Amino acid sequence: MKPVRTLGARLERAVGPALIDRTPRDHDQPDREFRRRRIVVGVVLVVGATLLGFSLAVEPGDALFYPLTLAVAATWIVGGLLSGPLHLGYEYVRGRARRPVLTPLAIGLIAAAVFLLGALIVREIAPLRDYVVSVLEHARKGNLTLIAIVTVVNGVAEEVFFRGALFAAVGRRRPVLISTVVYALATTATGNPMLLFAAVTLGSVLALQRRASGGVLGPIITHVVWSTAMLFTLPVLLHA
Repeated sequence: MKPVRTLGARLERAVGPALIDRTPRDHDQPDREFRRRRIVVGVVLVVGATLLGFSLAVEPGDALFYPLTLAVAATWIVGGLLSGPLHLGYEYVRGRARRPVLTPLAIGLIAAAVFLLGALIVREIAPLRDYVVSVLEHARKGNLTLIAIVTVVNGVAEEVFFRGALFAAVGRRRPVLISTVVYALATTATGNPMLLFAAVTLGSVLALQRRASGGVLGPIITHVVWSTAMLFTLPVLLHA
């Protein structure tokens, strides 16, 4: 039993600051400002989800894809900043507070590896594979450099809004669950169940990071690392 307890303690020390610990709320606001944040978040959600649906409905290779996806990113970022104060967050390592950088990077790589393992199963199931390929077609038929830029920008923008503004607008009761559910609902605008699955699974991890660090820096790094890794490795794996 002792080795098991020792291993559990080590895992808790390793994972706790990134996903388990709860940083005290650092964005308490007067009721008036909090209501304003919620109104801004609600409006931006509708506009952003609508634009998201339009952007992925564009045929792969169509130049309209780039301004539409950048418009989605701009909506999330502007809405997040207008909603109220946002925070980068921090984590405690050996009793010292620091910005979360290396741990989120590692989480992003681990998440990408897990998704790639899942892709080995998905590629054998034609309907699921087709949903994934339909998204990756934009990279195959478009400019890969521009697609990579769009991927990074949208990763940052989604975290600014969903783990920044939305998470803060939820309040103290179940922000991880509620923000993840809303993130998933917004993703349904794409009509792609595989993107919905990614929103639920990755979104849960990102929300836990947001709660643990108290800010958006960790989720941003994880999201960008994950999405960039998927962009360059998933097409190779699915067509292997």
